[in-house]
Amino acid sequence: MRVIAVTNQKGGVGKTTAVVNLGAGLNNIGRKVLIADMDPQGNATTHLGFDPDSMELSIYDVLKGAAILNDAKVEVRSGLDLIPSNIELSGAEIELVNTIGREQLLKGVLSKVRAYDYVLIDCPPSLSLLTINALVACKEVFIALQPEFFALKGVRKLMDTVELVKARMNRRLDITGVIIGLYDNRRNLSKEVSEQIKEFFGTKVFETVIHNNVALAEAPINGNDIFSYQPKSQGALDFTALTKEVDHG
Repeated sequence: MRVIAVTNQKGGVGKTTAVVNLGAGLNNIGRKVLIADMDPQGNATTHLGFDPDSMELSIYDVLKGAAILNDAKVEVRSGLDLIPSNIELSGAEIELVNTIGREQLLKGVLSKVRAYDYVLIDCPPSLSLLTINALVACKEVFIALQPEFFALKGVRKLMDTVELVKARMNRRLDITGVIIGLYDNRRNLSKEVSEQIKEFFGTKVFETVIHNNVALAEAPINGNDIFSYQPKSQGALDFTALTKEVDHG
């Protein structure tokens, strides 16, 4: 089972889009996938058609020990499950501050999971206790980046955090992928910054870029992944290619 955290402390870079559509893409090729929404905004939950505020149980209850994962997860479709999130999760950092092993709560939850080929964790846009939990629980980190001027500015801090977690709490941890999203062929800046990202990360950058695509922006409004919403769109083609890269990796 591959456990992958998709992260960037900067918001609006296509992180949730990557988690949801990569999860759906992997499911389309027969993989069993669990998406864990670790963002209090519940964007992945909303993207997949669920109302975060209406969920009886969420990842918050699981982390607190008030519910088990099997009770909290919901089925998106056969072979694709979700552990939903909502705004209650924002209080977890304060409530859990005195909990022994607070950085390893998600690891403890996922250590009991056996039924999936992939667990994809959607991290909040911050280097918080929730993100640390995700980094401790996984073996792989994918960084989602937008090819804009300040794309690499905050990445060093993220990499420092990954290295710190690796040294102190999770020796198996490694950055294994960089996803370039919101790519615009018409802009020279997209090409220039993408080259900078490739120079910085080398072979960790996926060959597939996720183009700026209207269908990708519309899909979450309709509570769908890109394959269910517009299977012939550029976004669907991009995520089909990315899925193959990830699964063959």
